[in-house]
Amino acid sequence: MIDLWHGLELLLLLAVANNAPIAAKRLLGTRWAFPLDGGVRLRDGRPLLGPSKTLRGVVTAVAACALSAWCLGLSPGIGATIGAVAMAGDALSSFIKRRLAIAPSGRAFGIDQIPEALLPLLAVQWELGLSMLQVAAVTAAFVLLEVPLARLAHRIGFRDQPY
Repeated sequence: MIDLWHGLELLLLLAVANNAPIAAKRLLGTRWAFPLDGGVRLRDGRPLLGPSKTLRGVVTAVAACALSAWCLGLSPGIGATIGAVAMAGDALSSFIKRRLAIAPSGRAFGIDQIPEALLPLLAVQWELGLSMLQVAAVTAAFVLLEVPLARLAHRIGFRDQPY
């Protein structure tokens, strides 16, 4: 059974995945910011994902999560999986938002947070022995904490937008 400490570790890894691409953007500007969708637009004229989903962001999230997991005493492979699947969830969110005509970097509560937290937790569920209740609890905690923490990060100048 997952205890409070392990739940906090998972939340931390999800936060690392969520914020590592932002840190890379702040440090590197536009360098190596190759869009994941290659600039493709679908029949509706909207981008597949949008310009804020980059290969640099994915690589940064995977590497930062692997290192963070190792620092927490977890397998770097677990961390890399969480980082990679969190970015896949983030890309899925962007795809859905583009289809709903929400602008790149536009806010959509729930759509922005749930896939980025739920999918990586499901990906490591068996390896970490997580129950569905535990997966749901950590996902809910991420959803509830992400918005106020994003606003705080905006206030201190880390994020360009408060979401």
